[in-house]
Amino acid sequence: FLLFGAYPPPPPPSLSSLLFDFRTETVVHRPGADMLNAEPQDFICDFCHSSWAEDRPMIEGHRGSLICGPCLSMACREVLIGGGGVDARNGVGCTLCLQTNPVRHWASPVDELVVACRECIERSARLLSRDTESGWIAPTA
Repeated sequence: FLLFGAYPPPPPPSLSSLLFDFRTETVVHRPGADMLNAEPQDFICDFCHSSWAEDRPMIEGHRGSLICGPCLSMACREVLIGGGGVDARNGVGCTLCLQTNPVRHWASPVDELVVACRECIERSARLLSRDTESGWIAPTA
């Protein structure tokens, strides 16, 4: 997991890891973006399709998948605090870790096949809350 709290973004680790999540073919950058000269608005959350901004920190999972702070907050409230979420669907893995864990998942409000497993929600919340520059605070209720 990589933390996208610093601004501007670090250079991409590799072009191929930022273009697609090959498992779901979900675009993880703004269509038409020049990934060799990427700007913050070129990186989009897999879960809500919002662009990265100073007030919208992001955490990167495997193969360039991204979850933004607001989506992570919703996932924490629903799965970690509320005990809700959805069961893992047959063959649908976590967008962040690519695993098909038999745990509760948080489903994207935009695409029900884009999900985050409980472990990734916990890990992402820990990482993002440690980054004081991000301004993200883990929800408590």
